[in-house]
Amino acid sequence: MVLALQSLGGIAEARFPKPDFTSGYQYPDIFHGVPYEQLWNILDIILLVGMMGAVVWAAYKKRSRAVIYSTSIISVLYFGFFRSGCVCSVGSIQNVILALADPTYHLPWYVLLIFILPILFALLFGRVFCSGVCPLGALQELINVRNFRLSRAVSATLSLIPWIYLAFTIIYAATRSQFLICRFDPFVGIFRLGGDMGMIGFGIALLILSLFIGRPFCQFLCPYGALLSVFSALSWKKLEITKKDCINCALCDKSCPVDAIRQPQQSKAKETRSAGVKRIILFAVLLPVFTFLGAVLLGQNSDALSRAHKDVYLYELLMEQQAHPDIEEPLEVETFNALGGNVEELKEKVDDIQHQYSLYAHLAGALIGFVIGFKLLKLSLKRSRKTYEIDSARCTMCGKCFNYCPQNLKK
Repeated sequence: MVLALQSLGGIAEARFPKPDFTSGYQYPDIFHGVPYEQLWNILDIILLVGMMGAVVWAAYKKRSRAVIYSTSIISVLYFGFFRSGCVCSVGSIQNVILALADPTYHLPWYVLLIFILPILFALLFGRVFCSGVCPLGALQELINVRNFRLSRAVSATLSLIPWIYLAFTIIYAATRSQFLICRFDPFVGIFRLGGDMGMIGFGIALLILSLFIGRPFCQFLCPYGALLSVFSALSWKKLEITKKDCINCALCDKSCPVDAIRQPQQSKAKETRSAGVKRIILFAVLLPVFTFLGAVLLGQNSDALSRAHKDVYLYELLMEQQAHPDIEEPLEVETFNALGGNVEELKEKVDDIQHQYSLYAHLAGALIGFVIGFKLLKLSLKRSRKTYEIDSARCTMCGKCFNYCPQNLKK
């Protein structure tokens, strides 16, 4: 049998001899196709830049809401339902934080671009991304029918939440504990038509709220919007409601869904110049105090925060089990013991993790304290305005004020 197989192999080799490539034959060039998902990523970036460019043209050149409204529809359909709302610029914060904290983490080029491109546009033109390019903001914008104004005090207080959200996002992303933004995304379940029912319910509640309050998620929850507000305040070009003279009709102010129009006013503070200067100096001095207090207060709670990390949680379960061996052994402890886990090695890991939590909790606390101090300093500043002006930091460039301004309707 073996001899028969050998003879068959010899016949086959005779019929199909090995090719001789010694006579000048050259291998053809091999081209590797771009993976399917990579093509979609490239299309995402092209659409992102194209739509933001269209918003800039509509806002600064045409002063037309129609184009901005159209981008909202495209964004919801494509970035929202078709691309399932992930990865989005809002969630990319976590990837960037992790890349900065952990050199071993490879940040995909696509994620870096969707994070940095809206920031670059904000530095140049304002919150272009928020207008209708972000599917989260666009979905709220499309269903908004009426705006009930919150008081400035309530709005200023609620506007701290995105910064607190960002601070905790920094802690948990930098320590590889969890991606808070992805976990608590209120709209991704809606875009995917399934998921955690609690978060879907929260998203539906936000959408119902969006009917009567302009973009509640963007104003009072979105950490990426908080970042963009800073860069937008420093933007190279400032958006104007009209190029013609403002007639102070107040229609733009009433139309704005996010209360980003500042009313004309004379300084109401009947005080001397020196009194105003002293007030500003006082809040300027308090700014580092708030920053320090925020760092200390959150830093002191770093051990409690670290329990969100799976290794710290496991170690505490092990210690609890050792202290009370009569209680039922948790599944995590049972698995750890079955796999031959080493408690001393786990303790070393936990010490390192808690050290990281201490560092990032102090940084995040300093951020919260700084934001609180800065907002108080900003509120202490009083200046006169003769016409209605756009607050660049708050404006989401929805374009509603363009359509309401009678000066824009003139030929």
